[in-house]
Amino acid sequence: MLFLGLLLAALGGGVIATVLTVRGLRAVFRSRERSGRLRAAAFLVGAVAVALYAWGLLHLGYAVLRAEDGGAGSSPIEPCRRAGPQMASLVVGYDVSFLPLRFECRLSGGGSYVTSSVPGYVNQGAAALGVVAATCGALASTTARRVRPPVA
Repeated sequence: MLFLGLLLAALGGGVIATVLTVRGLRAVFRSRERSGRLRAAAFLVGAVAVALYAWGLLHLGYAVLRAEDGGAGSSPIEPCRRAGPQMASLVVGYDVSFLPLRFECRLSGGGSYVTSSVPGYVNQGAAALGVVAATCGALASTTARRVRPPVA
């Protein structure tokens, strides 16, 4: 069930990234002023941030799919095996985190460790691009307010 939720969230992220890209491209071709260019940059950079997060959700979904796969060779949990046989033999379950995106293997002793199921660049890239998009949006908003003539 978690896998399906992650898959649908990734699909939703792809749709949102597409909408932001279209809005950003429209803003690029329609605007000649600085605030319009900043708005276009905010939309386009935001689209890349959302797409990158959706990419991470797909990786996380694949790790969950492999962890939930029963049958021969399903113990220890497949995404947790990369830590080595001694560590993997102590795995009793897993947790999923959405901020930041990560797959954690829970150990019988009470600890946990993070696997490399989600590429390292996903969290840092999505966060950095999100900050850039928010900054461009805020600058576009303040620039547009300064440019408008006062209402009489």
